[in-house]
Amino acid sequence: MQAATTKPRIWIGHWLMGVAALHTVFAAVVFGKVLRTMAERGLFNSVGTDPLLGAVTWFVLCGFVLALLSLAVTALERSGQTVALRQLGFGLILLCGLGIVLMPASGFWLAIVPALAMLRKGATAAPQMASA
Repeated sequence: MQAATTKPRIWIGHWLMGVAALHTVFAAVVFGKVLRTMAERGLFNSVGTDPLLGAVTWFVLCGFVLALLSLAVTALERSGQTVALRQLGFGLILLCGLGIVLMPASGFWLAIVPALAMLRKGATAAPQMASA
């Protein structure tokens, strides 16, 4: 009889996808009127020089970028690419830190847990320094 092997738990990318979904739903609810205005303008060049429309556009687009990141993270988790996960985790923790400093009342807090988890998973595969 073979010993049962345990698969690593795949959850980080799913967590990030959940945050991306929340981000997008939040945008639709809170900025629905602004998004409708943009749609009524025909979308093409609908932002113009309006800073509110620009901010809403970037807010919505960041939700989509986070969803794309979550797909990549899920693929990396499944393939066991711990070094790549660590690198992404490092970048994500820096981004969250900056976002929290600039906007403490924001959703950046939701990405700290997966960022730390990516760093932790990557630490198991980090190369050891040889002593001199």
